[in-house]
Amino acid sequence: MTKRLFDIVLALLAALVLALPCLGIAVLVKLTSRGPVLHWSPRVGRGNRIFRMPKFRSMRTDTPQVATHLLQDSARWLTPAGGLLRKTSLDELPQLWSILKGDMSFVGPRPALFNQHDLIALRTQHGVDALPPGLTGWAQINGRDELPIPLKVEFDHWYLQHRSLRLDLLILWRTARKVLARDGITH
Repeated sequence: MTKRLFDIVLALLAALVLALPCLGIAVLVKLTSRGPVLHWSPRVGRGNRIFRMPKFRSMRTDTPQVATHLLQDSARWLTPAGGLLRKTSLDELPQLWSILKGDMSFVGPRPALFNQHDLIALRTQHGVDALPPGLTGWAQINGRDELPIPLKVEFDHWYLQHRSLRLDLLILWRTARKVLARDGITH
């Protein structure tokens, strides 16, 4: 089975199973804050092409478009439901759309924000920009948001050199365990 076929089949199955919970999350977001249910974030994809990645909105609509760890007092920007959505990674569920569309894969380097120039440049230098970004990845299960950029790119490069369906399944398994344990999640 090819990686793309695997992504499509798994995304369709996940969408079926998660349709009702996603509807509930959408209602929760709408009832607890003003603004749209989804935030469409400009992200860097394969070949450094910009695409719009959806997430359930967990931050206020006036939040600066920077990586969360760069915000001073990031908790003050959260919506009432935002903390829960981020702690449980439920804000990531709309990315199934990006996987179905082909902008993302289940496993790959997490898509950089359009303005994370240092991360983009280092990934390009190491050939990581050839990969489709992922919902999760090798760097995600080895430190997630706490990793300094050079180490994150080192993990992304290692994945580029060793990628396989077996490794993807291992990463998905370890991601599920980390999400359930709420390990390495930045508000």
